[in-house]
Amino acid sequence: MTGRVCFLFNHEDVHQIAHTLPVAQALAAADPTLLVTIAVSSDAQHATVVSMLGSPPQNLTLTQLTLNPLMEGLTNALSRIAPVRRLAILQAHRAYFQSFDALVVPEFTTTQLRSRWGLMHPKLICIPHGGGDRSVGFTDELRLFDLILVAGEKTRQRMLDRHPMLADHIKVCGYPKFDAMDLNRRPRLFDNDKPVVVYNPHFDPKLSSWYRFGPAILDYFAQQGRFNFVFAPHVMLFRKWLHGSLEHRHIRFRGDVPAQCQGLPHMLIDTGSPRSVDMTYTLAGDIYLGDVSSQIYEWIIRPRPAIFLNSHGAHWQDDPNYAHWHLGPVLDDIVDLPATLDMAVAAPNQFAAAQASARDYTFSITQTPAAARCARAILDLVPQSP
Repeated sequence: MTGRVCFLFNHEDVHQIAHTLPVAQALAAADPTLLVTIAVSSDAQHATVVSMLGSPPQNLTLTQLTLNPLMEGLTNALSRIAPVRRLAILQAHRAYFQSFDALVVPEFTTTQLRSRWGLMHPKLICIPHGGGDRSVGFTDELRLFDLILVAGEKTRQRMLDRHPMLADHIKVCGYPKFDAMDLNRRPRLFDNDKPVVVYNPHFDPKLSSWYRFGPAILDYFAQQGRFNFVFAPHVMLFRKWLHGSLEHRHIRFRGDVPAQCQGLPHMLIDTGSPRSVDMTYTLAGDIYLGDVSSQIYEWIIRPRPAIFLNSHGAHWQDDPNYAHWHLGPVLDDIVDLPATLDMAVAAPNQFAAAQASARDYTFSITQTPAAARCARAILDLVPQSP
């Protein structure tokens, strides 16, 4: 019997696509008899997949999942607060998903197919998007997956610390997103050679530095002339005007970019373009400024100064959810930002050894591309033609 595998992208934005699309391509190439489907749930996802695919092999197809017009209107509005449309897509297309042997996803919402609707077929495979440290990546939902393919030993060990029964379900395969990127490129964003500071706040209403410090940080950089500045938050920050967290029981209004920070030649404001997710800014910058985003690990693929903002009074030193805060100075107040920037310029290699060690622990990089390693693991799980 011919095996059928679906790669599902079911999110409000496109930032998860590069994490698993290379695996779909590698899987289709590895076994021409296997039927590989990429299922998307929005026009933006469809366009992003098409732009990345090039000329796919005959056994790889692309389809778009939709809702009826009434549900589209209702869930699109509600999804600005909660992931309502994601759940509606899962519910509406349950029978379709059951037609596959395996469903590969970069997030945890899809586990609702089992926990809420009791679907034990297809097999669920997770390739987490990002190599970050937040507790949300190690929840009990992991137990609902048949196979979890992680970027490196760090993530595997964190998962096993909480879920030791998953030892046979977790495999280290590397970081497929790197297969789709030119990690040697150095995008030039400004017409001068001043250091480029990249501010990359998360969207989490408790953990993100944006809500307390963000506008003041933008105002500070607007008024200085020593640095170029890129505001490139997590794409979900400006996707919603209200952010809530069930995990932390927090809810916050997002706010907007101060008007005086718009249109300045030394400032680039990007609240969600494709360059926010294709590593343009993490490859172009000289100094990282952030909080809990997993993008810090993409940043340290080439060690450079990083500064972290503790806007919520975290006792972070021995907390694995903040392991990345050992890769640069941590500020409790932005009054210390100018002096810390001076230090980053004067001693750019101060944390380079720690960053290199964290990079190697986070990402397994071998001569075999990560996507091919993931494809091999999937082929070991799904039925194949005789």
